[in-house]
Amino acid sequence: MVRAGLTPDRIVAAALGLADEVGFEKVTLSALARHFGVKDASLYSHVRNLQDLRTRMALMAGGEMIDRIAVAVAGRAGKDALAAFAGAYREFALARPGRYAATQIRIDQALVADSPDLRRTAEITYGMLRAYGLEEPDLTDAVRLLRSTFHGYCALEAAGGFGAPRDVRKSWDKAVDALHITLEHWPREGENGERKTHD
Repeated sequence: MVRAGLTPDRIVAAALGLADEVGFEKVTLSALARHFGVKDASLYSHVRNLQDLRTRMALMAGGEMIDRIAVAVAGRAGKDALAAFAGAYREFALARPGRYAATQIRIDQALVADSPDLRRTAEITYGMLRAYGLEEPDLTDAVRLLRSTFHGYCALEAAGGFGAPRDVRKSWDKAVDALHITLEHWPREGENGERKTHD
């Protein structure tokens, strides 16, 4: 066990590693203290409490996730970008379950605004969707559709919730195809709030 050189980043990185092993909800300050071979009190000069730790975990894990997504979508547009984005999202969610769970917690919006990684997440996600010609409020609606589809699918897959013999990856690819078609034919909302038919 490592005893010396505690820093907030080292503590959070260790917490994320533990989360991948035992689950996000099971990460505690006591467990981290045992990992570092110190008393619980030694951690409080670096993180205020469990909520502070979880927030830091969410921010660090979000940065790791968007790094993967950014590499995947670089130089791509349209369906290629969507498929690359989706693939990197699914890979991260399944390979790093504790880190992924950390990215799903609610974070104070002031912290979101101050986080370069989370701003970058928004820029990449909204940038990809603007290539479909979407503007607000449709952009936010589309982001929510993608997030709920990706998260729901990954959560079910991770839990073994798909029992049919159909290959899970093929169904995933079909879902991404369907999302692409939906985005191309998005029911846009006019200035008065009424839906407009896509030309």
